[in-house]
Amino acid sequence: MKVYLAGPDVFLADAIAVGARKKALCAARGLEGLFPLDGGAAQNDPASIFRACMTMLRAADAGVFNLTPFRGTGADPGTAFEMGAMHALGRPLVAYTADERDLADRVRAVAGPVSVGPMGEMDRDGLQIEDFGGAENLMLTIPALDVVRRPPREGETALAALAAFEVALDRLCALARP
Repeated sequence: MKVYLAGPDVFLADAIAVGARKKALCAARGLEGLFPLDGGAAQNDPASIFRACMTMLRAADAGVFNLTPFRGTGADPGTAFEMGAMHALGRPLVAYTADERDLADRVRAVAGPVSVGPMGEMDRDGLQIEDFGGAENLMLTIPALDVVRRPPREGETALAALAAFEVALDRLCALARP
């Protein structure tokens, strides 16, 4: 099974090494990991990057998506797009995050003080806080077979954490294989 490995870890200084570790963990489970930076795109050409990622995504049988908060309270928008594309293709997907908090708790932490309005809790700008107990926005958690929450191991950064990734791979193998 070919598995697309999406996430903001492509922005890490050691992204190639992180991708290699992820692909090795896939191979140990009999999976072929497709890491976005392996697509052969010209790294200074946005259209080339998009096409290469979409080609790999379409070639994948399933996907594993890193939803660890990126530059804010939520998932990387590129990863969210890729997750939606994988769902639209009808392929199984599993998500993970190294942040164990619910989305609502992360929003409260950065967009408080919180008040109660006609639709429930509202942030400091008067916007409703989505509070369904999910790790991320419902449009990302509902299509996933599972959303794994595990903190990084000692010495790992949140975006490069492999503890949650490994559990997500195992869940994918258990849930998506015939």
